[in-house]
Amino acid sequence: VQLQASGGGLVQTGGSLRLSCAASGSISSINVMGWYRQAPGNQRELVALIISGVISGDIPNYADSVKGRFTISRDSAKNMVYLQMDSLKLEDTAVYYCNAVSRHAETYWGQGTLVTVSS
Repeated sequence: VQLQASGGGLVQTGGSLRLSCAASGSISSINVMGWYRQAPGNQRELVALIISGVISGDIPNYADSVKGRFTISRDSAKNMVYLQMDSLKLEDTAVYYCNAVSRHAETYWGQGTLVTVSS
């Protein structure tokens, strides 16, 4: 599985950005996709993930720090996952990574995309 993230950039506080992640390869086994971020000097942390089930559908989960501001979504037909980020804060500045986990617990990472929030 290959993941290609895009959409990062420079934005002012209160602004919005939309990150995209394109998945390719053996994606039929992927049932969890998400976004992580890593700020300078910090460990990589979970931002949001979406769990996809045949019966349950897509179930999103968010870190407390982004609840109500970020929205994760998945377009299975296009093999894409998105992260809509609104009301951005300075502390959202980080490199954001796309992540996928298969039903066999294999984990895949995309390259990071830098999000910089300025005052």
